[in-house]
Amino acid sequence: MELSVKIIGSALCCFLFMVSQVAFCQVRLPRLISDGMVLQRDTNVKIWGWANAGEKITVNFNGKTYKTAAGKDGRWEVKLPQLKAGGPYTMEIKASNNITLKDILVGDVWVCSGQSNMDLTMNRVKDRYPDVIANSENPLIRRFLVPMVYDFKTPQQDVQSGSWEYASPKSVLNFTATGYFFAKALYEKYRVPIGLIHASVGGSPAESWLSEDALKAFPEYFKTAQQLKEDNYIKSVMDEEQSAMNSWYRNVYGLDEGWSKNEKWFDANHDASDWDWMNLPTYFKNEKIGRINGVVWFRKEINVPASMIGKPARIELGAIIDSDHVYINGKLVGTTSYQYPPRKYDVPSDLLKEGKNIIVVRVISNAGEGGFVKGKPYELTAGGQTIDLKGEWKYKVGAVVDSALPGTTFFQYKPLGLYNGMIAPLLNYTIKGVIWYQGESNTGKPLEYRQIFPALIANWRQKWGEGNFPFLYVQLANFMGAKDQPSESNWAALREAQLKTLSVPNTGMAVAIDIGEANDLHPTNKEDVGKRLALAAQKVAYGDKTVVYSGPIYKSMEVKGNKIIISFANIGSGLVAKGGELKQFAIAGADKKFVWATAKIDGDKVVVWNDQVQNPVAVRYAWADNPEGANLYNREGLPASPFRTDDK
Repeated sequence: MELSVKIIGSALCCFLFMVSQVAFCQVRLPRLISDGMVLQRDTNVKIWGWANAGEKITVNFNGKTYKTAAGKDGRWEVKLPQLKAGGPYTMEIKASNNITLKDILVGDVWVCSGQSNMDLTMNRVKDRYPDVIANSENPLIRRFLVPMVYDFKTPQQDVQSGSWEYASPKSVLNFTATGYFFAKALYEKYRVPIGLIHASVGGSPAESWLSEDALKAFPEYFKTAQQLKEDNYIKSVMDEEQSAMNSWYRNVYGLDEGWSKNEKWFDANHDASDWDWMNLPTYFKNEKIGRINGVVWFRKEINVPASMIGKPARIELGAIIDSDHVYINGKLVGTTSYQYPPRKYDVPSDLLKEGKNIIVVRVISNAGEGGFVKGKPYELTAGGQTIDLKGEWKYKVGAVVDSALPGTTFFQYKPLGLYNGMIAPLLNYTIKGVIWYQGESNTGKPLEYRQIFPALIANWRQKWGEGNFPFLYVQLANFMGAKDQPSESNWAALREAQLKTLSVPNTGMAVAIDIGEANDLHPTNKEDVGKRLALAAQKVAYGDKTVVYSGPIYKSMEVKGNKIIISFANIGSGLVAKGGELKQFAIAGADKKFVWATAKIDGDKVVVWNDQVQNPVAVRYAWADNPEGANLYNREGLPASPFRTDDK
């Protein structure tokens, strides 16, 4: 009996050993190489993975067979030559284990990267494009979402998660909006499958997307990247900051009279007769309470007609600085933890009642800048009817704390991290090109962007090893309040850095100074952005020599008497002033004091002057954070890029 047990045990150990060895030897694929993937047409495509050293691998695809063996490091690779657009196909990968990949398409693959305006999804713009979303079903437009990962030590070989999804009314809500409209325009033009690899992170500066060797050209950032290789340092900072934030919120919640008392201020029956009045939307600093760190409660009584009762409803409260809880008749209907998202909360159909209803908004101001953003919708809608919520609200301060919310170190924004975590795993995947929407986080150093942005393009091209693939990008949109006089602007200077990047081969730029929003860093018009990127792609990536792909671009100037004559490239079929006389032109003499100028189109040129400036030396156009009213276009409807002639 004892011998039998020993034999069985020994056999079991051998079996488990063999199973473990087989598992160790089995072929493993990167997540990008998976069901539903889009492979790049008309070029050599890499299929790669990992296995035990020396293991033989066979790849069968579209009637052809490719063989290889894993190297000493366990990595293997085959190249599929010159695939033609089409599909769906099946791929078989055979080794000690067999893998079958289904529903593979061949078309054009674009990487979508940058910061929040690339990251912004169709879900955020669904109210603007309901018909587009409803008609988005298209299995030939697909997306792979790269999860946010940063790493300061090692370029990652694979992404941590992700799968290919095709566009449908449900899935498209999670697509990058800029990327989707770009893909949609390209598909409608060329009728080939379009694959989007979405790798963007809101708030990220350009340096976070540079490799370690590329950062050596920027010593300050390279030094930072070296310091961040120490895990314990990052963990200690994060733990300390999280503790400070938790303490701040505990203090705020503990002091908040409307939250801590037995009778909550969001209760519909709460007596608010002693509350003050405030006209919303507004910012606290412009009102009697002034700048405040803490909590302010708002309360409004509205009368709801019977025709709105029992129907799906929505409350919209613009955007709120910084976080909010919204109650209707004592019930929480929505909450948002930071300032940027639009406050659009669905209201249960049984919550509203005929007659008096009470809306309560609890606002936490993190850093003294609290308030309700102007120029946004503030309304309650149901059954096709709308109640305007702007105007007088009662308010009461719930808590005041001495300090602002402690700062947070966003390590994902630090140099190198996002390149290692999100770009390095993509480098073996063959692509058509890149679309890029970023720059807002670099406006503090616009002159540096002249070096760092071209360096990023060169860095990615070198690492991908596909030559000078098309790199298309969005120039910063108009943002913040318009100024009534010419002035300096970091946003304009960064747009200039983007304009200068057009000197890099195979690049294209979509101008967006006419489709931003003064009160929103994340404008919702992503359709025109995507379409303009697609026009640039037609020229740069697809070689269409006839397409008008850009608005007017400053070329040269000539002084004649008291006038400066500006010449442009990309005038298309002619220059036009959209909506009246040309605006946003300024002129200066030797003193460099710019004043508004008269500007007239003269054929394919623009003549600029001001009778008070007899000896002009320089002209600027749309040189502002928000060049409101800038209206120089070509006849094809594409706006001119901002420029200045006095750049040194």
